[in-house]
Amino acid sequence: MTLQFCSLSSGSSGNCYLIKTDNSALLIDAGISGKKIFQGLEDAGVKAKNVCGLLVTHEHIDHVKSLPIVTKKLPNIKAYANDNTWAAIDRPVAEDKRATFKTGEDFHINDFRIRTFHIPHDAAEPVGYSIYIADRQISIVTDVGHMTAEIFNEITDADLLVLEANHEEEILLMGSYPYHLKRRILGENGHLSNVTAGQCLCRLVEAKPKKRRVLLGHLSRENNDPSVALLAVKNTLMEKDIFTGRDLKVEVILRDCCSCLYEV
Repeated sequence: MTLQFCSLSSGSSGNCYLIKTDNSALLIDAGISGKKIFQGLEDAGVKAKNVCGLLVTHEHIDHVKSLPIVTKKLPNIKAYANDNTWAAIDRPVAEDKRATFKTGEDFHINDFRIRTFHIPHDAAEPVGYSIYIADRQISIVTDVGHMTAEIFNEITDADLLVLEANHEEEILLMGSYPYHLKRRILGENGHLSNVTAGQCLCRLVEAKPKKRRVLLGHLSRENNDPSVALLAVKNTLMEKDIFTGRDLKVEVILRDCCSCLYEV
């Protein structure tokens, strides 16, 4: 069975990811306009009737902006979140379009097995997701203040990993953000920097050598740049004599446009 991933948008201004098989599709978050989401589905060759789930990571607007329109317009979709996240979401979603899970428990949506895990971020009960088809795994880890043992253990086997590389620390510190916002971003419940993302990849390679594709996501518009993020991560890897190539592929997914379809 074909398993593919596409980023419809990834960044501080809006996030939405697509995971699809031959006959089913999932969205992770809906933080961009409904128009862009529906266009992204069309471009990826996904029929509206085949979208069966929308997985919500947390309640911030760059992740839930279009929950109402997406759940209304896609006939077979349900939105999934834990109780605390639903309580914090200030967007109208019909009761018959809502589903609830307990963080840490697995559940199934059509062909997909989904595992949720806690992530440290300043939200009600934020989660990361791993999606499984047979022996293949896609993991989504963004909006993460620091890398916990739980997260690391969850992503060690991922074949495709979306990993936050939100900011270049020096750009953030020298930039125009007010002090309290800089503290929030750099804090234990904030966002991963480029270097921290690179250090996580070093640990992954050392813990389990395998073929993996890593997509650096959720880049800040003001405090990062795709070329800066990629260079910083690769430099951090090279300090440990780890080089990208056949077994480790590292790319950046962009804020304002769809990625290609990655086959997993």
